[in-house]
Amino acid sequence: MQDDTLEPDLDDLQRRMEGAMSALKTEFASLRTGRASASMLEPVTVDAYGAQTPINQVGTVNVPEPRMITVNVWDKGLVSKVEKAIRDSGLGINPVVDGTIIRLPIPELNEERRRELTKVAAQYAEHARVAIRNVRRDGMDQLKKAKSGGMSEDDHKVWSDEVQELTDAAIARIDAALAAKQDEIMQV
Repeated sequence: MQDDTLEPDLDDLQRRMEGAMSALKTEFASLRTGRASASMLEPVTVDAYGAQTPINQVGTVNVPEPRMITVNVWDKGLVSKVEKAIRDSGLGINPVVDGTIIRLPIPELNEERRRELTKVAAQYAEHARVAIRNVRRDGMDQLKKAKSGGMSEDDHKVWSDEVQELTDAAIARIDAALAAKQDEIMQV
């Protein structure tokens, strides 16, 4: 009778690879492509009530038109702090204050900025690939332990092929997501 504790936890490896993929999607969403997107403001935090607070917790973020984001700040006292947080965020957006509403016109991207953004997207994708390879390494380490614990050579080969297939599929999805994002960025 075979001991099931020798088998690697493929579900766990798959879940961890999915985590790397969703982190990549979040990073891609924060990249400005010339189109307005509420997710562009997700990394921005405001010093509100003595704590760093995500911008969507101090106001309503809307996208009324393709090149405009509006933030309707709930507390009048925070308007200047929200404006400062957006200016200091490095997004390259110049906020326009109108009472408690902050308008964020999204400027057209020039060719040089588009190229820079594709490089940033490629860096994000490489970080995700590294995370996937780390998960693969953990899976292979589990297999080494299982082999020294009595797993047969044939089982070891089957499981290592399974782990490699998971890895290859995840990296292919990262590459496809990167290609799609770079096409989106370079679109004029």
